[in-house]
Amino acid sequence: MSEQIRTMFARISPGYDKANAWLSLGLHHRWRRLAVRASGVRAGHRALDLATGTGDLALALVESVTVDGEVWASDFSLAMLRRARAKVMKAGVALQAADAQRLPYRDESFDVISIAFGIRNVDDPLATLREMKRVLRPSGSIVVVEFGRPTGIAGALFDLYARVWMPFLGGLLTGDRAAYRYLVRSSAAFPCGDAFAGLMNSAGLQVTEVKRLHGGVVFIYTATRS
Repeated sequence: MSEQIRTMFARISPGYDKANAWLSLGLHHRWRRLAVRASGVRAGHRALDLATGTGDLALALVESVTVDGEVWASDFSLAMLRRARAKVMKAGVALQAADAQRLPYRDESFDVISIAFGIRNVDDPLATLREMKRVLRPSGSIVVVEFGRPTGIAGALFDLYARVWMPFLGGLLTGDRAAYRYLVRSSAAFPCGDAFAGLMNSAGLQVTEVKRLHGGVVFIYTATRS
């Protein structure tokens, strides 16, 4: 599956940022701000953003660590990293190609580790969470941003939006409607809320907060080493 996902992201990388802006109705900016706030990152910290895509969350972390800190960003898609390079290099973000399931970093080397809308695309989310714990310092924090499944009327409206509008508009902006059908399916199948918090606990993490946004469309999970 990993190679198929890598190929898919290479195909959609030219239009990825534009599609994100339209499909999230511009809310992705707020989600990033909330994730940075939840992470507790501050000046002087060493932060790592996994599955960084085109680097937007890494850039948001740079603002908080300031010149005294350090931000690394990794992704397994070289096409995405090429897009990220043009955006983050002037900010001093260190980019590295890496599989989130097998991180090339030393134990206990980061104060903050983030991953936004990426963990559902790895073959083994539990292995990824364990790797995040391995490279996290004892006093550090992990923040995960991922889609959820709203219920009730909000859930019905979101389901219609996700099944019909997202593949249509995503296909229009990137030329690859099938990719956005996959992204919708992967979101619907991935555990959210208490189920994902339980997965984090299974990886040896202690979940400190589960923030539910827009009725459950998006979740922000914060955790520390247990």
